[in-house]
Amino acid sequence: MQGLKEWATVVKALENGDQCIILRKGGILETASGFKIESKKFVLFPTYEHQEKKHIKPEFHNYLKTVKESAPQNYHNLISSFAEVLAEADIESDEKINALNSFHIWSESYIKERKNWKPEKPLKAIFLKVFKIPVQNIPIKSEYQGCKSWININEQFPSGKAVLDEQNLNSKLKKFVEIIN
Repeated sequence: MQGLKEWATVVKALENGDQCIILRKGGILETASGFKIESKKFVLFPTYEHQEKKHIKPEFHNYLKTVKESAPQNYHNLISSFAEVLAEADIESDEKINALNSFHIWSESYIKERKNWKPEKPLKAIFLKVFKIPVQNIPIKSEYQGCKSWININEQFPSGKAVLDEQNLNSKLKKFVEIIN
């Protein structure tokens, strides 16, 4: 199954329903093509690099503290969710980016930093339906390393329970679609 590398703090927010989108431009190894969705369903592969308090809204600093205290050891990672893409759009206008503020935990300064990195590339906004699964402890292989978004995890994962109920999910999705169109 494909895995999407994402900050552990963001994975925690996605799993708790405090975030339902991701905003991506791609990893350093993807700068030529920009971010591409390689799979409509994927596991969320938590990463622990580059996360800082200044990149997260203050009300979510507890997520950063929690993931830093519980980072896996011994070249293993804990997979506890998967996601399904429900909608996506390339976003270039500050107005639309600002309108998506309630959908994520990133600070305004970090969003600006991401937008200004490779400014010729738009931010890709991706609305996710997230499912919690029983925690899977998997070894970190050498091919998972590096600044790339997608990895192929040759593992089977159990089915899971949706984080948001259908009514809440559909309400947020409707608002997202109104913003991006």
